[in-house]
Amino acid sequence: MIILRAANLPAIPHISHGFFGRTGGVSDGIYKSLNCGPGSADDPAHVTENRRRARDALGAEALNTLYQIHSATAVTVDSPWQTPPLADAMVTRTKGIALGILSADCAPVLFADAEAGVIGAAHAGWKGALAGVTDSAIAAMEALGARRAQMAAAIGPCISQANYEVGDDFRARFVGASGENARFFITGARAAHHQFDLESYVAQRLNSAGLANVSRLSACTYAREADFFSFRRATHHGEKDYGREISAIVLR
Repeated sequence: MIILRAANLPAIPHISHGFFGRTGGVSDGIYKSLNCGPGSADDPAHVTENRRRARDALGAEALNTLYQIHSATAVTVDSPWQTPPLADAMVTRTKGIALGILSADCAPVLFADAEAGVIGAAHAGWKGALAGVTDSAIAAMEALGARRAQMAAAIGPCISQANYEVGDDFRARFVGASGENARFFITGARAAHHQFDLESYVAQRLNSAGLANVSRLSACTYAREADFFSFRRATHHGEKDYGREISAIVLR
C-alpha cells in the first residue's frame, strides 16, 4: 500500500493523515487495486473494502467523503454520514472521523491547526481552485476556532504541469480573474495550447490566504501510472472509467 505523507503534518501530535496511492486494495482491472471512489463503476463491495483499509490505516473510527461537484462549498462535520453532501471541502473538530478527498488528477489538500484541534480537507480541481475552495475550507476552520497563522496545509498527488495541456479558453479564465495567474502557464507543444501548473496555483492560493506552512508532494498522478489513478491518462488510453485515490486526515 502506497501512503505518502507530507513533511509538515507528521510532526503534529494526535493527527494522522495519508495520501493513498492505488495499491494495496482488492479491486481489479482498470480499478486495480485501492479504488476508493463509490462514483466509479467498480464493484461496490470492493470499494467498501478499500475504504475500510484506508480508514484502518489511519486509525480512524469512520471515514467521510463528499459528493464532489467542483465547487467552493465547504461543510462542517460532526458525525459519520451515510449520504455525502454536495461539497468540495469539509472541516471538523470531532475526533475519530477521517475527512477523505477523492481524486484522480485534481489536487487534494489537507489542513490542520493542531493547537486549535481543527482539521480540514479540500478537493481542488481547477474549477474549485479558481472559485476559492481552499479559502472556503480555511474560513470554515476558523469558524471552529482555528487560526490561519497556525494552520499547516499539504497539497497531495495531482497532475503535473508537464502533463496538463489546456486550451486558450482555459487560460483566459485564470488570466481574466487575475493577470498574475499568467505565471502558472507555459506555452504548449501544440498551437493555441498551454501547460497549466495546478499544484503551484493551489499553493499560491493558500499562501495568499495567509498560510505560511504549506507543503507540496509534487507527485504526478498522470506520469506515475503504477502508483496513482488519473482521469486524463485513462481518457488518453481510451478506458471507459477510472479509479479514485483517497487522501484523508483524522484527529485521534
